[in-house]
Amino acid sequence: MNFRDDVEAVNALRDKYKALTAEIGKVIIGQNEVIEDVLICVLSKGHCLLVGVPGLAKTLLVNTIARVLGLQYSRIQFTPDLMPSDIIGTEILDENRQFKFVKGPLFANIVLADEINRTPPKTQAALLEAMQEGSVTASGKRHELGNPFFVLATQNPIEQEGTYPLPEAQLDRFMFNVWLTYPKFEEELQVVKNTTSDHAADLQVVLNINEIIYFQQLIRRVPVTDNVLQYAVRLAASTRPENAEASAEVKQYISWGAGPRASQYLILGAKAHAVIHGKYAPDIEDVRAVAASILRHRIVRNYKAEAENISSEDIIKKLVK
Repeated sequence: MNFRDDVEAVNALRDKYKALTAEIGKVIIGQNEVIEDVLICVLSKGHCLLVGVPGLAKTLLVNTIARVLGLQYSRIQFTPDLMPSDIIGTEILDENRQFKFVKGPLFANIVLADEINRTPPKTQAALLEAMQEGSVTASGKRHELGNPFFVLATQNPIEQEGTYPLPEAQLDRFMFNVWLTYPKFEEELQVVKNTTSDHAADLQVVLNINEIIYFQQLIRRVPVTDNVLQYAVRLAASTRPENAEASAEVKQYISWGAGPRASQYLILGAKAHAVIHGKYAPDIEDVRAVAASILRHRIVRNYKAEAENISSEDIIKKLVK
């Protein structure tokens, strides 16, 4: 692949992105930043955790994105009694008295893990293997999942009864942690108009599987200058209280900072962010644009931060500035 082909491919991806957002906008009103973050995750081969109160169309958003991408979609409602075999699949004895593996709902391109924090650690561990390895293990046998494969999980931040908080190792596998907020008045007005009438959006497939895989490879080939690489690594390192260059605020309020996976995702996210905005290489502003979604779930605040109501968002904003 030569440079000229890649430039043309970047232009094509930018046009496809505009078409994607226009198509998704037929169903999802507002939430432009959320849509952008989810699509950046898709282009970067990352997983996304969507956090928001009920009724903000998290499930509808994932379903709509799967439809316009032409991908196989699967929804898993996580509950306290969900077992690993319920999502992986299980072996059964067929009519020929031979064991046959029946695939579970994880065998899809886009998997919506609804209310992921409502299921026990054993099932979360099975999902974690799928997210990290792109495969699952059943009865000692490894089974490859689809390509592409994305987990888009939802979590309700206000309902904590009967939940199992995600361990840091699992949170770290999510490229983005995206917060959904209440819609603006005009946006909510449009939502109510659309959902209380016989309005039905006619969605078209904008990208197919082969194009998605090609554009994912393209993102990897986007060049990055040394100063942008250094900025991303320094930004991730600045969240670690034991780092000599950490600010007094980080040392005062943070127990654990972001690991090397954050540095990798900062660069991948910056590449995708640059390309969909018409640039051929990311700059520091692109790193800053994706920093909050990548760092917010990788920073562990201490008791002092909680007591003084210092949020991860507050610390990240100061680090980015």
